[in-house]
Amino acid sequence: MKITSVNNDLIKETAKLLRGKYRAESGLFLLEGNKCIEEAIQSGLEITQIFSTEGFEEFPQRIEVTEAILSKISDAKSAPKAVAVAKQIKPEWSDKYKKVVLLEGIKDAGNLGTILRTAAAFGIDAIVLYGDTVDLYNPKCVRSAVGNLWKIPVFTEINLDIFTPFERVATLPKGNNVVNLKDYNPQEKTLVMFGSEADGLSEELKQFATKNVTIEMDSSVESLNLSVSAAVIMYKLSVQ
Repeated sequence: MKITSVNNDLIKETAKLLRGKYRAESGLFLLEGNKCIEEAIQSGLEITQIFSTEGFEEFPQRIEVTEAILSKISDAKSAPKAVAVAKQIKPEWSDKYKKVVLLEGIKDAGNLGTILRTAAAFGIDAIVLYGDTVDLYNPKCVRSAVGNLWKIPVFTEINLDIFTPFERVATLPKGNNVVNLKDYNPQEKTLVMFGSEADGLSEELKQFATKNVTIEMDSSVESLNLSVSAAVIMYKLSVQ
């Protein structure tokens, strides 16, 4: 089967997945690029459709399309050679999780994807998205995660009471009752909370914290990019 028209009904429906509202309603999202799709298949992610100009001929739901169609169903600057539709992941909480990162109010999809990739690299057990955050399945986030989106469980709805047994760490600027990262020793069960670059952590989460930690740095630098800060602290968690 081959589709050549960008006005094909299936193509128009697939293109809707570029919008967050339709992703939420359908429970589906887009994967772009051969490598990303191959890794998703190997990881057992449920793929419902693959559109490609070449490759994946052995996949039953593969449809051959034109480059123009791939451009229509992708928001990348250069259209990939393949775009797949996959079912969103619904993880279940496990009491075995010990190192957890909470991200509050994150608006930049690229930052979120980079943090997910870093969390997978440093053995973080789970990610929690809290408050008004960017859509986990935003195509930019999926691309930035570079195949790691499905390697670490991400929770978008969770009761904070589940973290009562955890040491709950607020990442803050320098101030009173704030420990430098070099002097901080994570506990066996640790929840580290990051706020957005614009607003930082909410008062709710500051009050929820049992410890405040800051990354010591040269006084001439006011702050670090969120994904960089998260990487530094997640590395600290990984080596303890």
